[in-house]
Amino acid sequence: MKNIITKLLILAVISVSAQGQQISLNKQTIINSVLSNENDLIKISNQIWANAEIAFKEKKSYKLLADYAEANGFSVERGVAGLPTAFVATYGQGKPVISILGEFDALPGISQKAIPTKEPLKKGAGGHGCGHNLFGTGSLGAAIAIKELMEQGKIKGTVKFIGTPAEEKFFGKLWMIEAGIWNNVDVNLSWHPSDEMKADTQSSLALVDFIVEFYGQAAHASSDPWNGRSASDGLELYTTGINYYREHVKPTVRIHYHIQDAGQVVNVVPDYSKLWVRVRNSDREGMMPVYQQVMKMAEGAAIMANVEYKISLVSGLHELLVNRRGEEIMQANLELLGAIHYTEEEIAFGKKIQEVTGKPQVGMDSEIKPLKETKEHPGGGSTDVGDVSWNVPNINLGVTTAPKDIPWHSWAVVACGGMSIGHKGLIYSSKALAMTMLDLFENPNMIEEIKREYIERKGDYVYKALIPEGPPPINEN
Repeated sequence: MKNIITKLLILAVISVSAQGQQISLNKQTIINSVLSNENDLIKISNQIWANAEIAFKEKKSYKLLADYAEANGFSVERGVAGLPTAFVATYGQGKPVISILGEFDALPGISQKAIPTKEPLKKGAGGHGCGHNLFGTGSLGAAIAIKELMEQGKIKGTVKFIGTPAEEKFFGKLWMIEAGIWNNVDVNLSWHPSDEMKADTQSSLALVDFIVEFYGQAAHASSDPWNGRSASDGLELYTTGINYYREHVKPTVRIHYHIQDAGQVVNVVPDYSKLWVRVRNSDREGMMPVYQQVMKMAEGAAIMANVEYKISLVSGLHELLVNRRGEEIMQANLELLGAIHYTEEEIAFGKKIQEVTGKPQVGMDSEIKPLKETKEHPGGGSTDVGDVSWNVPNINLGVTTAPKDIPWHSWAVVACGGMSIGHKGLIYSSKALAMTMLDLFENPNMIEEIKREYIERKGDYVYKALIPEGPPPINEN
């Protein structure tokens, strides 16, 4: 086994050198470290993939990562910020302090086997349709590689792996920010599974989640409906109002809703209804007026249906604050590593998923493209990494873990995350993240450049988390 690992390490160095660029001894050491831990990292990722635990329920998955960090010499603080599945693993001392994020929650209802056709592993269960089984594990692999360099006395400072739960719902990082988890961190790194390779120069969308409930009076739907006041009428009038409002918002706005309760049987006038509403825009400033208008519309719907209503804030997100200097450093390491190479079987797997989901059968795209200009209105999704980026300079990375253009948050991504296409992205992310962290530890001037840009972009904005009063909703469904 030792001889096999040695051969892999030699091949890794040769393949990187074949890119035609110089690579430092410390970066070679990082690559070798990641490869030496590859089997463990893939095993942990597969266990998290199989667990598929949703927001604030990630007990097994969080323990796998925290225990492995501890076994590798990190000091682990568990249950931080009042979140039972959040933790911080720390190694080293003094400045600089570099943190790296890990996520590990799944999405409900999209369980899938690691095969290229739709077939649930466990019907009705969760699935890693955003690749968070790879995210948390890949980031920890990078932190361990940096820790080993510190252990050898080659670099100095502090590395923190921050395990963050509930990114898909509730957004656990918001409570961790409030608890001061990033207060003494100089630079934060993050990555996300993707269908392309990129040092991520694009922002995300600001978002707010809230629940609207309507309360009426039950009655027999046929014999005395005049004695009833329908909560479902209030809900339908409200969603109709939202849909008419869509014509009069800017193209950057997104409004979603999910009806969670609209009555139980047909012959009862329902006295209760409930829906989950989400408003997004390119930035917090543009999102808030839309949010306020959509909330006012609930009152109008309640008046028309002659029912009562209640609005409850779930939480809200800031857009990502891009740091181009940090992304330039990341880009250089992607170019050093080059593209991921896939077997014929992996390419066939990817093309089959593209065929089944109605996409062009082009396979994977892991080509390293030039750094992109930052768009004013990027579109796309939202992430609580955005809130982290308003509290500490953040460098973001996207790594190919699934075929090009397949639907995200779907069974197709779950399938790739449980087999070698996802595993290759995981290992690549560990290398790229650790190499970028190494640049920061070795070059304090880079950290200062990143900080100067962060201060300039943030300006005089005072960050405030958009979360309800009281403890985190760890027991909510």
